[in-house]
Amino acid sequence: MVKVNGKEIDIAGKTVEEYISSTDFDPKRIAVERNGEIVPKAQYGETILAENDVVEVVSFVGGG
Repeated sequence: MVKVNGKEIDIAGKTVEEYISSTDFDPKRIAVERNGEIVPKAQYGETILAENDVVEVVSFVGGG
């Protein structure tokens, strides 16, 4: 299980890219943190989520 934004989800073994593509997140408007470190967008496809990882996905909202 991987904790994403406070919820336990069974996505261990998937890449960040696979997880994001299965959600409603807009990949162009998010930042992903894994175990306290920002995951660069260029590494989403090669960053494999492991058991007990803690992931935070933050969406950017435009406005003025």
